[in-house]
Amino acid sequence: MKPQEVAGGGRAVEVPAERLEGFFARFAERHGGIAATEAGPDEVRVTAADGSTATATVPFGPLDEPSLDALLAHVLLPRRIALLLVRLGSHSAGIARAGRVEVSRTDRHLVQGRSAAGGWSQQRFARRRAGQARHARQDAAKDAVEVLVPRLSEVDAVVLGGDRRALDELRGDRRLAPLFARAERRVLEVGEPSFAVVQEAAVRATSVQVTLRDG
Repeated sequence: MKPQEVAGGGRAVEVPAERLEGFFARFAERHGGIAATEAGPDEVRVTAADGSTATATVPFGPLDEPSLDALLAHVLLPRRIALLLVRLGSHSAGIARAGRVEVSRTDRHLVQGRSAAGGWSQQRFARRRAGQARHARQDAAKDAVEVLVPRLSEVDAVVLGGDRRALDELRGDRRLAPLFARAERRVLEVGEPSFAVVQEAAVRATSVQVTLRDG
């Protein structure tokens, strides 16, 4: 994924777990070495000699004995992950282990775009569109209940992706409360869910988000 600008300055990158150690080594080389390391249960911050920082958010945390070495070991542990990817009109639910999809279900529904018409036509269109969106959400919830909820005792984590508003609307379904209760804070940005997208998300779910700020 391309670096994303973050609030307060800096940019966030996704680093595959197996490349994290090399990432920090290259960061040190580019910025004159490491001046300090601060480690907590939820993040590890490395400060370079020139004042630049690289802050890793701990996935699947917290760390019991926080340190950079502990983080590097922690992210390499094999995990089975439940994935729920939702956008308006489409969704994917799947289970992945070590970046490989074991089971998944994807569905799409037509949800029409906005209309430029006014008056009664606009109102009819809005009602029809709302009905289409509601039907899509109901099917997303149904697939999540059938594919993910029965397997929650078998997974190590839950990772969400897609449109935050669509995901928030699903949070109101009481059947999905156990799923959302275990969800990681990070929400993956994904395109329209498909089998290819859920495969990509299975790999990205184990990556580490690192925020870089220049000194």
